[in-house]
Formats: sequence, structure tokens, C-alpha cells
Amino acid sequence: MASSVAGAIEPKLRQTEIDRANRKPTESLDAYDLYLQAPAGLHRFTAESIADAIVLLKRTLAIDPSYAPAAAMIGYCRAIQVTHGWMAPSADEIADSVRLARLALETLRNDPDTIIWASWTLLRLAGETALAATLVDRAVALNPSAAIAWVSKGWFHALRNQPEAAIEALERGLRLSPFDPLGYFTSAGLAWAHLAAHRFEEASEWADRALQDAPRYLQPMLIKLAADAHLARLAETRTDLARLVAAHPGLTIAGWRARTRWFAPELVDLIVGGLRLAGLSEFEAG
Repeated sequence: MASSVAGAIEPKLRQTEIDRANRKPTESLDAYDLYLQAPAGLHRFTAESIADAIVLLKRTLAIDPSYAPAAAMIGYCRAIQVTHGWMAPSADEIADSVRLARLALETLRNDPDTIIWASWTLLRLAGETALAATLVDRAVALNPSAAIAWVSKGWFHALRNQPEAAIEALERGLRLSPFDPLGYFTSAGLAWAHLAAHRFEEASEWADRALQDAPRYLQPMLIKLAADAHLARLAETRTDLARLVAAHPGLTIAGWRARTRWFAPELVDLIVGGLRLAGLSEFEAG
């Protein structure tokens, strides 16, 4: 019960602080207030909002270069840009994001949020799968009431094609924080896990939930499209495909597959099979 109460209070306090920071004039913001504004860009989940979040995080570090959560979150934002094809960061930008993540871990070793943002950076930008998984486990151990830690643990299991362990962790995160501002991340993780378990109906339903809160979030779009295609839902598949192409023009199967080096190969094959059934283009035209 204590964990449930703590898990419910933590995201509410975080959202209250974010709202407070957003109401303050920009010129009066200190490093912490600037940092609190960045998650709003994550929640809007557009190319522009993620880019704006990176600007805010850089301004935070300009005021306080040792501010570890901001340093770690920059890499997470870069990873979103890469996986969504919204930007191709330069080699220097990627290297700097990884450097900042490592620095954040050295500076603030016992903060679950910092550890989580850094773990995703190291997974997606540096390919350090084993280290990233170890970091997530550390975040869970440090604060068993941290919903984001359990949700990230669930995602890591899902991406390694361990659906039952993924669902267990993700559902624990959901119980801890049923109204978390990052709820779309939890729903998308559950969609991945159910897809990995070949439970396409559930995968489609959870993907829908994620897209209600984050309509441009690529991963649940792909999951819903693949799941509906595997279910032979022709009308729904046509609608899913049209929405995906409108939100992410130019996306191809080959292009998406190139961004999946940290996924279990069998999971990639399952999704690609659904995308092919749905009619997503294999390669760019011409």
C-alpha cells in the first residue's frame, strides 16, 4: 500500500512542478525550472517539441553544468529523434549525448530518474544493452515505488522478447502510477509485450491507448498497424496505414528496421511481417 501511495503522489507532484514552471516568465527561470519544462516537450511528442526540450535542457546545463538529470535527459531526447526519424544527430552530437549520460551517472549515482534517462541514452545511442539493463535494475532497487523505473524495466524485457516478464513489470508500473503523465509510454510498452506474445488483439488495444495521449508516437503506430494486419482487419489496417504515412511521411520498412539494433531479431521479424501484410513500402521510391 505504501508503494502505491508513493507511486501515485510522485508523478502528481512532478506534474504540479512542471505546470508551475511553465507559468513563470522565461527570463526568471532557474536551472531547475528550465529542466521541469522539458518533459512537456516529451508529452507533446512532436519533432518540434522534442527539439524545444533539448534547447531547454542545454540552457539548464548552461546555468548549472553539473545538473545531472538534464544531462541525462538530453540523450533520451536525441534517442527519440533518431528512432522517429525526426532528425539525424551528427556523430559529435551523439557522442556528446553519451558523454553527458555517463557524466550524469557519475554525478548523481542514486537518482532513479537520472539513471533511467541515462540508460535509454546508452541503449539507443551507444548500443550498450547489458549496461542499460543493469542501470534499470539499479533504479528499481533504489526506489521500488518509482513507476518509470518499472515501466522501463518492462520495456527492456519486451525489446528482448520476454513478454511475460515485460507485462509483469509494466503492470506494476501502471498500478503504482495509473495517471502518470508518461502513461503513453506504459501503454506502448504493454502493446509491444502483447505483440511479442502474439496476442494481437491486446496489442492493438494497448497501442490505441498510447496513441490517445501521444498521437504521433511511432512505436504504437507500428504495433497497431502490424497487429491489425496479423488479425486480417482490413478496414482498420487501411486506416492505421494512412495515419502512419501522414504522421511519418517517407517511413519505410527498411528505414525502420535500420533503427532496431537493440530489438530481439525475432520481434523485428514479427513486426516487419505485419507491416508487409499492411502494405507499408519496403524501400523509398526511386
